[in-house]
Amino acid sequence: MGTTIRWGVLGAAAIAVERTLPAMKKAPSAELAALASRDPAKGRRIADALGIARVHASYEALLADPHIDAVYVPLPNRLHFEWSVRALEAGKHVLCEKPLCMRADEVRRLIEVRDRCGRHIEEAFAYRNHPQWEKLDELLARGAIGAPRSAHLTLAKRFMDPADIRNQLEQGGGALYDLGSYALDAIGRVFRRAPRRVVAALDRDPQFGTDRLSSVLLDYGDAHALLTVGTQAGTAAWGTHQQFSVMGETGWLRMDFPYAHARSTACTLELGDASSVGSLPTETFRFEPADHYVLQIERFSQLLLGEPVASHPIEQSLAIATITEAIFASAQSGGWQAVDRQAPHLGA
Repeated sequence: MGTTIRWGVLGAAAIAVERTLPAMKKAPSAELAALASRDPAKGRRIADALGIARVHASYEALLADPHIDAVYVPLPNRLHFEWSVRALEAGKHVLCEKPLCMRADEVRRLIEVRDRCGRHIEEAFAYRNHPQWEKLDELLARGAIGAPRSAHLTLAKRFMDPADIRNQLEQGGGALYDLGSYALDAIGRVFRRAPRRVVAALDRDPQFGTDRLSSVLLDYGDAHALLTVGTQAGTAAWGTHQQFSVMGETGWLRMDFPYAHARSTACTLELGDASSVGSLPTETFRFEPADHYVLQIERFSQLLLGEPVASHPIEQSLAIATITEAIFASAQSGGWQAVDRQAPHLGA
């Protein structure tokens, strides 16, 4: 592969054009080599603006390009599984936007394809690469707050445009698939296992049919987690409203900007130990603005080049998809839903 990973991108989705493609231009171990667009004129405009050498008129043509090592998939949610499979079978490594798949059985099939093809695939949670999460992992590992007993997570923003994929049921829209995937992934980093059961309440938009407000209680037996996500609530600003806190046996942790940063922003992680009172922290860890889209592309590229960096196997995605299915089943039945005990541990 040489000293850089040559990236190809399927489609010109907003998240790709605004965040991930510019990140590929900045990451030292990455080369943004090709873009595929079914709208040739749009593809050419984007390629010219970002200095992309090759534009393919079809996704198939990009996958057949021998000068591509890894493929980024930012297509509509319902297409993630198909094109991830096709990319792996074409011999490409894959970074696919979340949610990786719409169903747990699709993730299982992706794992089989990954193992058969010998290529690496991850779900694109850019926030995982922010240094504040390394600090949280460190604090939990050394028992700074004792064993986690409860976590509270919120993400919300007003997405009112009918053309927004979050408002298109047939494309896999809705709060739980879009924002809930962040929350479930983050919960996994805290508890490192799947819950025993979940109970959920979903409010659906009468026009779009998507869940616009979803709240879930996750029961781990000796611990609980509560998440609420909304696509028609909270801020209408450039970033989602976000909250994240963990209560442990002997203290607590809280982040003020935990998940996706649409714009790189300074943020803090607060620790309360046995001496703290109210919500006043004992210690505050401050982080300068960091582009975690650049950090994601650089880490993924370094991983493919054989560097000793973090890896996020899609067994984590299987756990998220399994829990998501239980959440939808609970909302439909109106009661507790057991989580498949075959679900792998989260946060691995």
